[in-house]
Amino acid sequence: MALGTIRSYLNNPRVAKAQIAAELSGAGEFNVEAFEIAKDVTPEFLAKHPLGKVPVLEAPEVNLFESSAIAYYAAAQKENNPILGSSAVEKAEILQWILFAENEINAPLGAWVYPLLGYMQYMKPNVDAGTEKTKRALGALNKILESKTYLVGEDITFADIAVVTSLVLGFKTVFDKAFRAEFKNVTRYFTTVASKAVFKKYLGEVELCETPLKYTPPKKEKKPAAQQQQPKKEKKEEEAPLEEPKPEKKAKSKLDLLPPSPFILDAWKREYSNNDTKDAIKWFWEHFDPEGFSIWRVDYKYNDELTQTFMSNNLIGGFYARLERAHKYAFASMIVRGKNNDNTISGYFVIRGQEIPFEIYDAADFESYNFQKIEPSQYEEKKEEIFKYFAWDFEDCVDGKVFK
Repeated sequence: MALGTIRSYLNNPRVAKAQIAAELSGAGEFNVEAFEIAKDVTPEFLAKHPLGKVPVLEAPEVNLFESSAIAYYAAAQKENNPILGSSAVEKAEILQWILFAENEINAPLGAWVYPLLGYMQYMKPNVDAGTEKTKRALGALNKILESKTYLVGEDITFADIAVVTSLVLGFKTVFDKAFRAEFKNVTRYFTTVASKAVFKKYLGEVELCETPLKYTPPKKEKKPAAQQQQPKKEKKEEEAPLEEPKPEKKAKSKLDLLPPSPFILDAWKREYSNNDTKDAIKWFWEHFDPEGFSIWRVDYKYNDELTQTFMSNNLIGGFYARLERAHKYAFASMIVRGKNNDNTISGYFVIRGQEIPFEIYDAADFESYNFQKIEPSQYEEKKEEIFKYFAWDFEDCVDGKVFK
């Protein structure tokens, strides 16, 4: 029987999750309809699915928008379905692995791979954080699989369907041979489950990555060659030469009048953008000039009023947008830590000079932040914390933005 229509982009492993669950449950089949975000997100679609994301299920009884919910809907068609667990313990363990797949694999793996595929803007700290969080999750999974063939019990359950379909993206794009060698139990588990007929039917033959995706910066457009100057026509004797208006002198920032510094801010920004943060931070401390620049710990004053984490991140973006004049004089890494309805905004600024300049304190949002100067005598004790903020290396870090 038809369970409804799933709408999604093609070859989405999240759709395969629902199809596998349906077939193993003997519940029927889903119709699958190709979906293009650019043209198919219509008012009618948003009326059914306000988040505007895919895959979604449209069925006579229900409209669903989370892939795990769609797959669960299929499995739940069969009463006492063993793939959903045969006891309270198994049911809880299966739910644990569903949440693990969503939070510990899908989210960080997407942060790692989607920018490399061009689906999201590439920001190195985000990608690095996604990479490390993925490795941490796989390390835990690798240890658990030392003595297990399947995650719950002795046969395939919803837990395996959720985890294996979540791992497909990584094994196809960035888990190369050297990477797989670090997580041998995960690799053995994935290839064992993915090679089963029902998984191959919907996932296809998963080709393991040989050359991992790397970020390729976009090529800069070449400026058109300057047009050849036309020879000036001789002025007629009777024509008086016109005096060209003198260009107005731009008002200099007070920071431009400071003594030259050996620490070149643009050079640091390049180091940070093009290298692992653990390597870039070595360059930073080797070249930093505490007389020409200062370091500031920055905290949002109204953290107790923050709600959704994405809104907190938008606050950072709004603050940065009002610091346009400070790009030449400052670098910053600000992050959101915590969870929805319990999060904070904090970070570090590196600023030319020893005071907060007009280019920063003139911003409308400045009064919402507390700037605390880190004195050179404190650098040694603060180095680890500064690194963690530059690398977004906190377990509770959910998002952030870099000003450079």
